[in-house]
Amino acid sequence: MSEGTMHRPAQRDQRSRNSSLNTGVTTRRLHRALATLAAVPVILLVAVGCSSDSGSDSDSGSGSTDKAAQETGAGAGETVSASPTVQAAAYQKLPEPCAVLSTKTLEDLVPKGVKSGKEGSSNDTSTRGSCSWTSLANNGVKGSQFRWLNVSLLRFESTASRGSGDELAQAYYKSQVQDAESTAGAKNTKSEPVAGAGDAATSVHYDLKKKEGSFRQQTVVVQVENVVVTLDYNGAGLAGEKTPSAESLTKAAVKAVKEAVAKVSSENGEGGAGTPATPAPTNSPTASASSSAKPSASPSKSAAKAASKAPASSASPSASKKS
Repeated sequence: MSEGTMHRPAQRDQRSRNSSLNTGVTTRRLHRALATLAAVPVILLVAVGCSSDSGSDSDSGSGSTDKAAQETGAGAGETVSASPTVQAAAYQKLPEPCAVLSTKTLEDLVPKGVKSGKEGSSNDTSTRGSCSWTSLANNGVKGSQFRWLNVSLLRFESTASRGSGDELAQAYYKSQVQDAESTAGAKNTKSEPVAGAGDAATSVHYDLKKKEGSFRQQTVVVQVENVVVTLDYNGAGLAGEKTPSAESLTKAAVKAVKEAVAKVSSENGEGGAGTPATPAPTNSPTASASSSAKPSASPSKSAAKAASKAPASSASPSASKKS
């Protein structure tokens, strides 16, 4: 047997051993691979489970946030603030309009009409009221003196939607002054501030020519807290009687309006600043809802005619002033 032949069994044995070793290695590798593949589903299941839980929590939290945002009207990342509050109105009631002036004051302003007070109509006396007086001192052929006086009161409530009563009163006060300053047909119009009356006060006086004669008109507007007091006072000399001076009428009107403002304060225990609150909306008056139509009063034609002839205590001048 040749040497080469002798080596073949040994080579085959070596190849066999190598083959066995390779087979063993391959088998072990296969086992490890199978074990690894078997573990993959477990890992996948755990990963899916974690992912599912995390997504569920995230979705749940996001859904809750979105729902809360929808309910409050706030978008993502926005902070929902508390409901706004307004300053409560200081004055909660008004005095009787025909009782705001004393008898002494009425005797000075409307000497022949102290008891002629006529209360204006109002659908809510707690927020608006007015009263007017008429006086005709008839001296026959010597002439007559006519006076007309009107006091109107308007109180504003504080509401969350419209603002504080003070702010609403300030706006109305300004509109009243502007209305008086822009009276149609007025001449020699003059406005001036009034000291010592409420939080803000203005006097407007002017001359107005009517068929009955020349009239002098005084309008004094005062804002005190959440209330506006407007006093109209006019006078005229009829049938040759001298027309009263603007100074005397203004002085009398200012004195009277201060008395009316003091009456409003005393009716509310001197008033005072309100405390922060959110009162329920009420029937807050507006300028257009004012009960004081503020008519421009002037004696009727028949009254003027009677005054020029003889004393006529029954003469009753009409009262109608511009709005």
